[in-house]
Amino acid sequence: MASFGVHKFVLGYSTPGVIMLVITLAGGVVTCGVASFVMSVIGLIEGIIYLTKSPEEFEATYIDSSREWF
Repeated sequence: MASFGVHKFVLGYSTPGVIMLVITLAGGVVTCGVASFVMSVIGLIEGIIYLTKSPEEFEATYIDSSREWF
């Protein structure tokens, strides 16, 4: 699910979510799945980053500062 950008939509970041979704679907077809794999890796890295932050750090970084990527 991370490769589809669901976590971006949950945080309210529509543009990055759409970018991840389009690259995963359209790019995956054009590149025989390579783009989908890359988006999966990016989603996994972002998930690890999200889970290793304290709730205060997460809120300051992604809610208050509106940091959209990594």
